[in-house]
Amino acid sequence: MKIQIELASNRKAKPEATTLGFGKYFTDHMFILDYTEGKGWHDPRIVPYQPITLDPASKVFHYGQTVFEGLKAYVTEANEVLLFRPQSNFKRLNLSNERLCIPAIDEELALEALKQLITIDREWIPSAPGTSLYIRPFIIATDSYLSVAPSQTYQFMIILSPVGSYYAGGINPVKILVEQQYVRAVAGGTGEAKTGGNYASSLKGQELANADGFDQTLWLDGKENKYVEEVGSMNIFFKINGKVITPALNGSILAGITRDSIINILHYKQIPVEERRISIDEIIEAHKNGQLEEAFGTGTAAVISPIGELKYLEDNFVINNGEIGGLSQLLYDTLTGIQTGKIEDTFGWIVKL
Repeated sequence: MKIQIELASNRKAKPEATTLGFGKYFTDHMFILDYTEGKGWHDPRIVPYQPITLDPASKVFHYGQTVFEGLKAYVTEANEVLLFRPQSNFKRLNLSNERLCIPAIDEELALEALKQLITIDREWIPSAPGTSLYIRPFIIATDSYLSVAPSQTYQFMIILSPVGSYYAGGINPVKILVEQQYVRAVAGGTGEAKTGGNYASSLKGQELANADGFDQTLWLDGKENKYVEEVGSMNIFFKINGKVITPALNGSILAGITRDSIINILHYKQIPVEERRISIDEIIEAHKNGQLEEAFGTGTAAVISPIGELKYLEDNFVINNGEIGGLSQLLYDTLTGIQTGKIEDTFGWIVKL
């Protein structure tokens, strides 16, 4: 399918790098692709960034049939534009589509659309250290029909946002509260899909964590309430007695692309890493024994986020004196170095525009 292009007649003013924050500003254009049952995906187009109009009965509002992704583009010192593992994001989008009964997209078309969209809005990619162009592909169900059944019409869109650090403190360690009352997801549910409902169900825990002075919530499993799963916006890793441990994917944990990248980097650097079930009690016991050396989260938005403090029940546990650990710094420098072209990509992850 040929992508039709309509350029914006008026371009927005670009924000200063120091004011970016995360997800506050959006570029001049967006990509849209329609789906109609019996016709398939059709009418790919790049248009000026604009509001969308939906019927109040659209199924996305009532039954949450929606999926999304998040990835980034970077500009190098040589002024090249790099995408980090975009094929993995579109592959995962289709896995989410399958779980939410949404028709699969053509991954090659999606990647081509993304390349064209970024080329048009290239001047929006920030170049200051720690900044990037955040990319948000998403699909919504658009049928105006209140029957509880999969929609027969959808829209797939991509929007772009120049961003700084996800957390205001940047790479500085964050404080995490272990959630005890609420559950985010269970195996067999939609926890491994990237869908809006998973994030909506995490908001109450996030609100409680923030009220208690913490940055994020650490979710335990929904069945026994004892095994570590993930943080609201990140997968989680622990360095215990020289070995890195991360919860194994179990059907309720998102298969993070940054998570997978970090595991690959750890293997490459011959640092022991293990994917397995790990209980919060094991984490606390390791801390009491002086064996919990580091903890960090991984995700597209934050990249690597060191964890400096963990609160479980009524006790606070400071990790590595509340400072970023050597491994967290090494992994952050390695991954961001690959993403920005400063370090050779030996994994085949980078796509150049």
